[in-house]
Amino acid sequence: MINFNEFEIWFLTGSQHLYGPETLKQVAQHSQIVAKELDASKNIPVKVIFKPVLTSPESITNICLEANNSPNCIGLITWMHTFSPAKMWIGGLKVLQKPFVHLHTQFNRDIPWAEIDMDFMNLNQSAHGGREFGFICTRMKKNRKVIVGHWQDKKVQEKLGIWSRAACAWHDSKSMKIARFGDNMREVAVTEGDKVEAQMRFGYSINGYGVGDLVDVVNAVQDSAIDVLIDEYSNKYILGDKIKSEGKKHKGMRDAARIELGIRKFMDDGGFKGFTTTFEDLHGLNQLMGISVQRLMAEGYGFGAEGDWKTAALVRAMKVMAQGLKGGTSFMEDYTYHLDPAGMKVLGAHMLEVCESVAQGKPVLESHPLSIGGKEDPPRLIFNAPAGPALNASLIDLGNCFRMIVNEVEVVEPDAELPKLPVARALWIPQPNLEIAAQSWILAGGAHHTGFSQAITSEYIEDFCEMANIEMVIIDSNTNISDFKKELRWNEAYYSNL
Repeated sequence: MINFNEFEIWFLTGSQHLYGPETLKQVAQHSQIVAKELDASKNIPVKVIFKPVLTSPESITNICLEANNSPNCIGLITWMHTFSPAKMWIGGLKVLQKPFVHLHTQFNRDIPWAEIDMDFMNLNQSAHGGREFGFICTRMKKNRKVIVGHWQDKKVQEKLGIWSRAACAWHDSKSMKIARFGDNMREVAVTEGDKVEAQMRFGYSINGYGVGDLVDVVNAVQDSAIDVLIDEYSNKYILGDKIKSEGKKHKGMRDAARIELGIRKFMDDGGFKGFTTTFEDLHGLNQLMGISVQRLMAEGYGFGAEGDWKTAALVRAMKVMAQGLKGGTSFMEDYTYHLDPAGMKVLGAHMLEVCESVAQGKPVLESHPLSIGGKEDPPRLIFNAPAGPALNASLIDLGNCFRMIVNEVEVVEPDAELPKLPVARALWIPQPNLEIAAQSWILAGGAHHTGFSQAITSEYIEDFCEMANIEMVIIDSNTNISDFKKELRWNEAYYSNL
């Protein structure tokens, strides 16, 4: 999907000439040690690059301009080792276009009680140097993450890792191209949105393509390539009898394989990172895309059904953040409820398009009728998602701003088998419960389509939203309706004036 090794976070240390060359030499030595250890941390997937200690307005501005122009630099870690007068940072912060995190740490973990003297105090001034830097960032209304703790602490490195993954997703969004095959589902409101504003805010380039453009590529797929892909299906999944080579629906599986190969070529040739489809526009295709979407998502492509380009872009961003982590990430939809007062639950699914990365065990590949679209029965992967913590996220366009809504959930095992439901699915309990979660989601305007992940937490998405400077609301175990309504009203006042 992406290569984390290509990306860099620059480690910037703030100081000043007041302390003399010997102190600055120690500052540089300490900074190199810290940067080297962070670079080696398994929790931080990208390179951490030490940069010379900054002691003047000119050096700070120059390094920020250099970061802007570096294609590999995705952000900055800033650390005030000593007191770094914050007026020196104004010029650099004004021109900086990359996200940054403020690491509020110090070189030594503990106070050396018996040896501490004023030389030690002058060298180790992060406690108030960081506050000076924090003031100017707040004064300039600069979004950033603040991480407090010792740089060798695993928790600190984990938080830096979360931020760095969000920075990778933000960097990826700047060159994200989404292909829309067909338009939005007719008369649906929430999947619409301002594509120009989205490109200005996130960097997404969303353009439409006639289904005929895709059909031409699909029809050009060679039978030999289909044979190879069919063998892969046979080895990777449990095949239903009807789609095996002797089954009456085997031709439908070959058609599905042809569509998958066609979409993949279209995506690769155009440099796309995500796509949308709609069952209302399938002219020239034998079936709605099922297994092809499920497998392409597993490779890292974003996807949104019924023309939902915002969710396609969100799923791609979540995929980037989750790369290499345990657990899957998928397009999802709240489909139907279990409203038993003893334990309310949500059954999440879609017609076909749930990513195999969230499958528990080996998926089953079968072909079944689909009552929408008027085409042949599409093959699809069928499975349950494994139990455990997860989240659903929705990106909506409110006209004057974008809002991200996240609901933390707990995936559970189904109460019983689902022998007549031939789709991939996940059953979850929303936090704090279905009643409050659904009320909050609806009050916030959350969509029925979501990005679902068992790999990342709300903190990843919060860091991403800070970088994008958009609103985010979280529905979790602490949510109550009264406070949530107030938060929405406060946010409306703030974000409408940005």
